Amino acid sequence: MGDLSSKIAEIKKSASLMSDEIIAVRRHFHRNPEISWRETETSLYIARGLEELGLSVARRGFGGTESGVVADLAGDAPGPCVALRADIDALPVAEKTDADWRSRNRGVTHACGHDAHMSALLAAAKILAAMKSDIRGRIRFIFQPAEEIGSPSGARAMIDEGALDGVDAIGGMHVWSFVRAGLVQWKSGPVMASSDRFGVKFTGRGGHGAMPHDAIDPFVPAAAFVNAVQTITSREINPLDAVVVSIGKITGGETHNIIPDEVEICGSIRTFNPEIRRTMEDRLRRVADGVASAHRCRCETKVEYLVPGVTNDAPLTEVFRRAAVLAAGKENVEESPLLMVSEDFSFFQKRVPGTFFFLGAGNPAIGADYPHHSPLFAIDESVLVTGAALYAAFALSALENLKQ
Repeated sequence: MGDLSSKIAEIKKSASLMSDEIIAVRRHFHRNPEISWRETETSLYIARGLEELGLSVARRGFGGTESGVVADLAGDAPGPCVALRADIDALPVAEKTDADWRSRNRGVTHACGHDAHMSALLAAAKILAAMKSDIRGRIRFIFQPAEEIGSPSGARAMIDEGALDGVDAIGGMHVWSFVRAGLVQWKSGPVMASSDRFGVKFTGRGGHGAMPHDAIDPFVPAAAFVNAVQTITSREINPLDAVVVSIGKITGGETHNIIPDEVEICGSIRTFNPEIRRTMEDRLRRVADGVASAHRCRCETKVEYLVPGVTNDAPLTEVFRRAAVLAAGKENVEESPLLMVSEDFSFFQKRVPGTFFFLGAGNPAIGADYPHHSPLFAIDESVLVTGAALYAAFALSALENLKQ
């Protein structure tokens, strides 16, 4: 541990000296955001930066696009392979901040912090490249497209096309505006929920709004379903098992005085329990069919399984926790709460042991306390140094642990 401690101290010092550079790179990404599966210029910028560091860019472009980059840093001694992942896509959100580095791409912005992930991981690559003689094995840098879109997932495409081949473990990071700047959060086991999408279509018989008795109004069962579906979580599932069913969209009708033939409902399901996740489709269909039958309608229910839950490997997470204490200080490291949001990093964890951690980036004093996906989202850029150090410290620590 003594030797590892000195290496992490060196990482911290190197990251600190790069502060201005890391911030400048982050602002470049923020000015030039690209949405899922269109991160072409972003990927080119990343690939060029990695090549300048002497890394071997194994591939640029996944899922039939020019998005996504994988590169390897081989140490001077043989050993296992640890991957570090950053997501690279922005959101179709019109930015409303007045920052000098605000988005130049109208209607698109990095409103979730992926620009921070990219800049921190590029900095970690530079730090580790300078420590090549200390690396026993390989470090793979995965810059993943299309995290935000849910489906088709960029993580799944990269895995299918070989991004994890030869990898023994993986780590990923997310900045978090809900947590004070500089606080690092870890958690073993389940930490983020699965996310699935469902749709229910109620079909009745259209007619005049003044004569509902001559029609079969699909809005009535749709309204009943919105309430009835909540009884699944409140009356069918153990209260100790967290499950959320939310309605996000109701579509039907053209004008105020016509009863339409159809009404469609779209919503999401989130849970930490894989067993419950498997039962939710049948539960939703049963409620929808019952409501439709009571109101003389037909219905069709579909569930699209998007992203499994993020479940951190316990031994690997302990490796990260110890590295984080050295990189950020014991007073800045704590256990994360469970989070109902989702992340397709979970697909990587289905293949190899992985850990996903959080870096607080919130600071109300500078307006960096808006929620993720908000048009006013911002981060405290001072945490980027810590992010780079965490990536690099975890990689060296995991290689040492795997070697043993």
